[in-house]
Amino acid sequence: MSKRRVVITGLGWVTSLGTNVNQVWDQLLAGTSGIRPITRFDTADYVTKFGGQVDGWDGPSNFEPVERKRAAKKLDRFAQFALNAAIDAVNDAGLDFEKEDAWRCGAIIGSGVGGMEEFAEGHQKLLEKGPGRVSPFMVPKLMCNAAAGNVSIHYGLRGPNSSVTTACASAGHSILSAANEIRYGAADIMISGGSEAALTPLGTACFIALKALSKRNDEPEKASRPWDADRDGFVLAEGAGIVVLEEYEHAKARGAKVYGELLGAGQSADGSHITAPLEDGAGAAYAMQASLDDAGVNASDVTYINAHGTSTGLGDLAETKAVKRVFGDGTKVMVSSTKSMLGHSLGAAGGIEAVILAKTIETGGIPPTINLDNPGEGCDLDYVPHTARQADVKVAMSNSFGFGGHNVCLVMGKV
Repeated sequence: MSKRRVVITGLGWVTSLGTNVNQVWDQLLAGTSGIRPITRFDTADYVTKFGGQVDGWDGPSNFEPVERKRAAKKLDRFAQFALNAAIDAVNDAGLDFEKEDAWRCGAIIGSGVGGMEEFAEGHQKLLEKGPGRVSPFMVPKLMCNAAAGNVSIHYGLRGPNSSVTTACASAGHSILSAANEIRYGAADIMISGGSEAALTPLGTACFIALKALSKRNDEPEKASRPWDADRDGFVLAEGAGIVVLEEYEHAKARGAKVYGELLGAGQSADGSHITAPLEDGAGAAYAMQASLDDAGVNASDVTYINAHGTSTGLGDLAETKAVKRVFGDGTKVMVSSTKSMLGHSLGAAGGIEAVILAKTIETGGIPPTINLDNPGEGCDLDYVPHTARQADVKVAMSNSFGFGGHNVCLVMGKV
């Protein structure tokens, strides 16, 4: 079966550096960190007191105050992020769904943990006030598919609608799934990506218990340091990243701006450990090679890789080995981690990084890896340390790897 072409026509996000795509993009190229002390809750008893927090959030900023207050009551924070980013992406794409066939427009938006804040608050209310005081909004707020469902409700979309939950690979898998709905003829337009709001008292405590988080409380902006010898864990963040995917001829017919083409995607499982990656990077390498094969390009065609790059000892080294397996030991491909600036937003990360990849394809800007002062043992690729670069990027890759051994890679290119 021949596959239809899929292009990216709209971008939107919510990040620790803000929500305006172009403004945040400029900050990323400048190497600006969005990591700061947590102010949403008391961290006195926490060994990690910082994260990639979205400041000043009181509901979807695209809504008027009354509607914003209503949305903040009915939607968990993660769904609010997704809806706001989706509205920005749809506006950026110049879409008017009143002119589209609703049955051929859909949304697939992933989340690793869904409404964790709502779950914790509802449980506390149960313990303190009894079952009769649990909110009727609790179930529709906490479910992982609330983001995709509410985006479709907002626009009246009747096409494919689902949510993928594969930990930190959720957004990448969602984009892969959404693209396939278009490639194989089930849809013409898909809103896709991921959203997460796990920077909560419970969420932070959970990752501290796993010994996964950095403890660099005295210098939070320097805590996320992928591939650096002094890395001591990842930085938990929140946010959303959404892209509008569209069938190429459909986009061309309406004169849409095209950021780039989603050329292909690949996935695999490590099948080894629930949290640790395969040390030799074989699982990640298989997904990377599968994405190149699906895209019909060679490793030598790729100029840039936006890496998973979380700033963990095992993960950073395994990804480096995976890149070498696919691209060769002496590869000159540029690899960087924007998590060094934004932190790790779990199920949202692949969506945010898909927006970044689209901007890289559009502008040629290569975001840096900040805080990479002394590369660790075995970490010897070109990680674009400290300073952004400019290049003619015709093909680029984005990697997302999740607890459970889930691996997914996306390949984008110029049209």
